[in-house]
Amino acid sequence: MALNSSVNQLGVTHIITSELEHHAVGHTAQALSKFARISSVRVCEKGNVDLDHLDELLQTEEKTLVSLMHANNEIGTKIDLKKVSEICRKHNAYFHSDTVQTLGHYPFDMKELDIDFITCAGHKFHGPKGIGFLYVNKNVKAEAIIKGGSQERGLRAGTENVYGIVGLSKAMDLAYEDVEGHQKYVQGLKSYMIERLTSIFDDIYFHGETDSEKSLYTVLNVCFPKNDKSSMLLFTLDLKGVAVSGGSACSSGAAKGSHVLEGINADMSRPNARFSFSRYTTKEEIDYALEQVSAVFEKTLA
Repeated sequence: MALNSSVNQLGVTHIITSELEHHAVGHTAQALSKFARISSVRVCEKGNVDLDHLDELLQTEEKTLVSLMHANNEIGTKIDLKKVSEICRKHNAYFHSDTVQTLGHYPFDMKELDIDFITCAGHKFHGPKGIGFLYVNKNVKAEAIIKGGSQERGLRAGTENVYGIVGLSKAMDLAYEDVEGHQKYVQGLKSYMIERLTSIFDDIYFHGETDSEKSLYTVLNVCFPKNDKSSMLLFTLDLKGVAVSGGSACSSGAAKGSHVLEGINADMSRPNARFSFSRYTTKEEIDYALEQVSAVFEKTLA
C-alpha cells in the first residue's frame, strides 16, 4: 500500500530501494517499474546502506520515495532511521521503512521519528499470524487502494479482523512491558551462540553486522565450512527438531538461493543457516542446536 499509494496517488516517479529488501518491497517496486524509475542504493558486504550514495541518488527533480528496511530479516543489519530520514527530508523525498523485524523489539517515538510510512506484522512479537498494520504520517494524504466500505479510517475497505487486531494490540503491550529486559536476555543468547560456534569451528563467519548496536538481537546468519555432509545441514537439523532457515542455493536446483546473500556477495557455495531467537528461547535449546550442528560437521563439543 505504501509503495502503490506513493506512485498512484502522491506523484512519485522514482523509487529508491536496495537489493536486500523483503520481496514485499522488492517485487512491488518491480511491478511499479512501468510507472516509476527504480534505483538501488549500494550496500556493503555487511549489509550497511551507503548513505552518501543515497544522497547522490536523491539529487534529482523527480518526486521520490525511499524504501529501506530498518533491519534485515536474514542477516540482521540495521540502518539508522533518523539519518536516512534526514537525508530524505533534505531532498523532499517520501520515506517508507519496513520495520516488521523491529516493531515490538525497539522503542519507536513517532513524534520524533520523521517518517512517512512504517509497517508491522504481529507474529514477529508473538501476536497472531495474519495481522499487521501500516502507519501513515498524518501529513501524507494517501487514499484507499481497496475500495468499498469506510473501514480502517477509509483507507482499506473490508471487514476488520477484530480478533487479530485485539491479539496484535495485546502482544504489543506485552512486548513493550519489559522491552529492555527482552533485549538483554535475547542478545545474551545470540552472543552465547556466536561464542560457542567460534570455539567449535575455525573456518566460520557470520553474515551481516554482529555488533549489538548495529544488528538485530533476534537473528544470526551463519556461514559454515563445507564438508561431505554440509549440503544436508538444513535437512538434518529439521529432522532433529531444530528450526532454521537457509541462505544457500539448493543443491537440487529446485529452489533459488537467498537474494540477500547474493546482494552482499556472500559465498553461496558454502552452507548458510539463519538462526532466530526470542524471549521464549532457552540456553538449553541453543546447546541442543549446537550439538546437532556439531554432529553434521563431525565436531566434538568442548
